[in-house]
Amino acid sequence: MNSGRTLALAGVLLALATICGAFGAHALKGQLAPDRLMIWETAVRYQFFQALGLLGIGLLLRSLDGAALRGAASLIVAGIVLFCGSLYALSFGAPRALGALTPVGGLAWIAGWSLFAWSVWRH
Repeated sequence: MNSGRTLALAGVLLALATICGAFGAHALKGQLAPDRLMIWETAVRYQFFQALGLLGIGLLLRSLDGAALRGAASLIVAGIVLFCGSLYALSFGAPRALGALTPVGGLAWIAGWSLFAWSVWRH
């Protein structure tokens, strides 16, 4: 992933987090059980945080491009898909086994941010 793609993807993920947040607050509030709504809100919150971080990586890629930094961006995106995606699905009643993807997404974030730190430290 290059800077332009990373920034564009961060923008899309931030827009989707905004949509999901509004959807949860307005359309799902009366439709989901409170515990499922909390799961939805957790997914939205983490998607926002990670997409904002991805935005930072995209900006840094403009001046400090490298394979490790691009790999970090890819891991952050994978973490959003796995962690947030599994929580969104679980909030709608997906099989609990899908919850096994949630910690995998968290591990992708840990690896991505570690790779980011190593990449920046190295330069």
